[in-house]
Amino acid sequence: MATISNVQVTVDLAGLGLDEKDLQAEAENLRPQLNEVDGVETADLVTVEDTPRGAKAFGGFLLGLLNLEINPANIKNLFTFLSDRFGNKPIKLVVKGSDGRELNLEASSREEFDFAYQKAQDFLNNTQKKQDSEHGEGSTADRD
Repeated sequence: MATISNVQVTVDLAGLGLDEKDLQAEAENLRPQLNEVDGVETADLVTVEDTPRGAKAFGGFLLGLLNLEINPANIKNLFTFLSDRFGNKPIKLVVKGSDGRELNLEASSREEFDFAYQKAQDFLNNTQKKQDSEHGEGSTADRD
């Protein structure tokens, strides 16, 4: 039976409209809260070494970006937390499957967070199905 790998999620708070200092403070305050969400294995600020093109850095970290590692079975907990915390504020999310594919999401209301969660769940289910078929999971070829 295949083991399920944790999923990488990047949370981008740049759409909150904060100045650089406040944006970084928001990310730093959010990090320990995310670590408390059930299923989140790690939540860390994104370091300058991991800089995407066009990103701004402050004190060795990228402004308003957090990388999370989460068990895919608990991703609903993350989306519920983010919806409760940022229900009327725009944030961007990047969900990276274990196969390297990425899903870019954006939400700025509770309804959009619910929709984004459904898209993320579909993405992760399709990623898992693809991996299972590549590894022969569910195949009847080896059965007598």
